[in-house]
Amino acid sequence: MTPPEHTVALTSGDRKELILGVTLRLRFVAFQIFNDLSTRIQSRRTGDAATGMRPRAAQVQSFNRRTILCPPNQRTKGEELIELAERKKLKIMVDHTFLFTGAVKLIEKLIGDGTLGKLYYYDSTRVNLGLFQHDVNVIWDLAAHDLAIMNYLIKEKPQAVVATGEQHLNDLADIAFLTIYYPSNIIGHVNVNWLSPVKVRTTLIGGEKKMLIWNDLEADEKIKVYDKGVAITSGEALYQTLVSYRTGDMWAPRVEQVEALKIEAAYFVDCILDDKRAFNDGIAGLEVVRMLEAADRSLQQKGKIILL
Repeated sequence: MTPPEHTVALTSGDRKELILGVTLRLRFVAFQIFNDLSTRIQSRRTGDAATGMRPRAAQVQSFNRRTILCPPNQRTKGEELIELAERKKLKIMVDHTFLFTGAVKLIEKLIGDGTLGKLYYYDSTRVNLGLFQHDVNVIWDLAAHDLAIMNYLIKEKPQAVVATGEQHLNDLADIAFLTIYYPSNIIGHVNVNWLSPVKVRTTLIGGEKKMLIWNDLEADEKIKVYDKGVAITSGEALYQTLVSYRTGDMWAPRVEQVEALKIEAAYFVDCILDDKRAFNDGIAGLEVVRMLEAADRSLQQKGKIILL
């Protein structure tokens, strides 16, 4: 059987221009390999909602194709796909499009070149009025984006997750607060909410040297970097400990205006033709799923800390 038009399944022998053109038209709906092509599958399924995944994985295997996938909805299914890809020497790239935006790339640079200094925290607010989902809670709907971004920027494996929240209109949480613990005293916090009167997409990232605000709804100055911080000077006795506050300038670096999906598609093609492993590979996607599942377990137990 020939894969349908929407299948992201491309051979390394195809010309780069053809692969890129086809990939851009597909919009990364690879889990829709044979069924329900009119409905885009999101990375926000829980429980048994991920039915049909095993046959689709087998179909990918039968074609021996390189594939872009929406993030798996269950840890066991993700592990199965990773094992399948390794056994067949295929490539999996998970569709975390935010990682290819100009804003995230700039933040990565500011962290990597030491502008922010040692990281302290990542604090995100991702709220709006709706859209209510009938099969997933607000964590799977909204928080997955920030978990992927955090893991990409922090470059360390998360250690534990705590989640609290509540349901008001149906049996699914519509407001939730996640805390993620990383090594080196780095902490992440995500506030997701379907019951907000306004749409907010704001992230604070604090470092030892500088801090920044990323407002994804801002048209011009999406990122503002603040030369502010705190320094502690220890004396011989406890009462001699001094706290000094640094207040400097704010600057808004230029954020490259790029079509993230186009950049992601080009990167996918390069990974195929150059035979390199994508940074957003199956393992990266699986880590996000593990965090989402841990958040669900913590939520059900009223904020119990879940080790990863």
